[in-house]
Amino acid sequence: MIFIKINTNNQRKFIYQQIYTEIRKLILNKKLLTDEKLPSKRKLAEELGVSINSVSNAYEQLLAEGYIYTIERKGYYVEKITKFENPNECSKQMDFPPDLREKHTEDKSAWLSLSHMTADITMFPFKEWMKCEKMAIKNHGKELSEIAHPQGPYLVRQTISRLIARSRGVVCEPEQVIIGPGTQPLIRQLMSMQKQNTKVAMENPGYFRFYQLLENMNFRVTPIPLDEQGINVEKVEALNPNFLFITPSHQFPTGNIMPISRRIEILNWVVNAHDAYIVEDDYDSEFKYGTDNIPSLQSLDRNQRVIYAGTFSKTMLPSFRISYLVLPIKLLREYKRHYSSWIQGSNSLNLFTLHYFIETGEYAKHIKRMNHHYENKRKQLIQKLRFRFKQDITIQDIPAGLHFLAEFKTNKTYAEVEAKAKEEKLEIYSLTRFMLKEIPANENKITLIIGFATIQEKDIEEAVERLYRVIY
Repeated sequence: MIFIKINTNNQRKFIYQQIYTEIRKLILNKKLLTDEKLPSKRKLAEELGVSINSVSNAYEQLLAEGYIYTIERKGYYVEKITKFENPNECSKQMDFPPDLREKHTEDKSAWLSLSHMTADITMFPFKEWMKCEKMAIKNHGKELSEIAHPQGPYLVRQTISRLIARSRGVVCEPEQVIIGPGTQPLIRQLMSMQKQNTKVAMENPGYFRFYQLLENMNFRVTPIPLDEQGINVEKVEALNPNFLFITPSHQFPTGNIMPISRRIEILNWVVNAHDAYIVEDDYDSEFKYGTDNIPSLQSLDRNQRVIYAGTFSKTMLPSFRISYLVLPIKLLREYKRHYSSWIQGSNSLNLFTLHYFIETGEYAKHIKRMNHHYENKRKQLIQKLRFRFKQDITIQDIPAGLHFLAEFKTNKTYAEVEAKAKEEKLEIYSLTRFMLKEIPANENKITLIIGFATIQEKDIEEAVERLYRVIY
């Protein structure tokens, strides 16, 4: 006889689950020994006052998990179970480390954001997007039930290649496009193909997430300072890196646009360097105010030395997770060797929806609408900042992207400003966050990155007032 307790009134656990749990405990606690025979299904059902089906389901689960075995026409027996090395520790409930506990209780509704990392969801054409989603479901049901090509569906790559040819002058075939769920994972894929002694150079200040990623991959990453025209070419030539990461069309975070003379200098360097590549992160390139789009660096490359990186996170919504690389032919061959069995990480439904969103002209309409919307918000924010801070503010007024740099005269340190911003419920980031190595000295002034994508026009004045209290 097996002594176990079953609660037939328990609404949270089925009877068979209770039987399974109790027998499992007896086996693990050595109350039932190896090769000991269990009662027949009928006998145990009678003892517990339950149906034979409940006992049968419990036995089948125990059998599937390897706690018991069966001998035909003889019944069920306890399997030999390997002992835990430290049974006392294993039986204890683990105390989860407090520093790893995520906080979800803070109410952010009272916060205002001058972050550079977000897009304005209030203007997104969800109705048109959902129409395109229906088209994707109707026309691509078979593809949606299958694992996509490692580089993403060919149709979508074809659409992206046409789009960036028109808007950015990128010269490529659909076969060169690699789609992924974000630029970071794509860069990880790219750099995973490289040797550990690969030298990497990045702009300083620059995109800290790439810097951290590459450092964690054990590459030698050297930050290169900027001048008024962009990255310092002489220092690049002196270092002679294998990979150079730059943002020529809208440098992050300064917002500077690299002039044609510096672009040619960079391309001349990479041609003469031994087996080197430039990774052009075309950050925020879609939004220009009062000027036409500047052609990509890749459009000037005649030697297959520029890797073009683009994303839809700024023009659409970051949560869609659609980014892409355009690889030169040599790297494309390496990619295919390394990732022929790779499972595409992007959502196929979103990818096919994006295809129709672009092909129907809705994407172009959305960009035009958002360009006008962001330009108006940008003008208002700059106007109110200058009015409130007067001679104590210097704005790098470059008419592009979704943020700008603002320098403030203040006696506060960066740490004091960041602490006060939390107190004022104002989301904002300082330039120090993107200094890859050295931190600039505080000479009675600080530089902040002012984003205007998320802030609503009605909240701009209040955000400026909060910022004033933060600075002073």
